[in-house]
Amino acid sequence: MNLQVLLPTEILVQQEVVKIIAEAGNGSFCLLPHHVYFVASLVPGILSYTTAAGEEVHLAVGEGALVKYGSHVLVSTRSAVRGPDLGKLKQAVDEAIRILDDKEKIARAAAAKLEADIVRRFVELKEHG
Repeated sequence: MNLQVLLPTEILVQQEVVKIIAEAGNGSFCLLPHHVYFVASLVPGILSYTTAAGEEVHLAVGEGALVKYGSHVLVSTRSAVRGPDLGKLKQAVDEAIRILDDKEKIARAAAAKLEADIVRRFVELKEHG
């Protein structure tokens, strides 16, 4: 199967795989090459796949959608982190969350400054008008 994991900014994974395990709202499931067409709404959790060389890879994924059609499997999610093993995957997720928190703090500060500037300009307009 050709697996593609799509993020808003990049294609995180594009690889031939022989097995995929993911989590939907009603539990985890496994896809093999000859399974029928399939669509699932993914919940935040672990998506694992086995490469043609037998390597097992784990991704932490957010909510998303998985579509299997023929030999293609597309996973679309807003966030995903790859880890070499489950232990290091937790560290990678923790680091990704820390980076997102830092970016969110910067964005909030910029939004607050913008809001304060808009209010200040309205006050100035009222004083001159």
